[in-house]
Amino acid sequence: MNIEDFRDYCLLKPGVTEETPFGPETLVFKAGGKVFALTDIDTFGSINLKCDPERAAELRDEYDYVLPGYHMNKKHWNTVRIGTGVTDPQLRELIDHSYDLIIASLPKAKRTELLAG
Repeated sequence: MNIEDFRDYCLLKPGVTEETPFGPETLVFKAGGKVFALTDIDTFGSINLKCDPERAAELRDEYDYVLPGYHMNKKHWNTVRIGTGVTDPQLRELIDHSYDLIIASLPKAKRTELLAG
């Protein structure tokens, strides 16, 4: 997956916005005002994704390209290194998981509004 495919995939999801709140080099995707994915625009060497804590630990144990979230809460975030073995379908599933966690954390009214889009 390249950065254009990553961006397009994230933006297909209902209610997603893209921003650069940490500077022009960091592309951030949000749903309902909450971050679910971010990456370095220039290198696209990795993606930070939210993850269920138990699953995050399992993924880190199973795959050497999944690390504790760089500059993030290590319990709830993973950094997935691009070009080191992660397949496109697996990466899409991890993006979906991150997005779903954010959506589930929103108040019901906001979630309904966002998904009705």
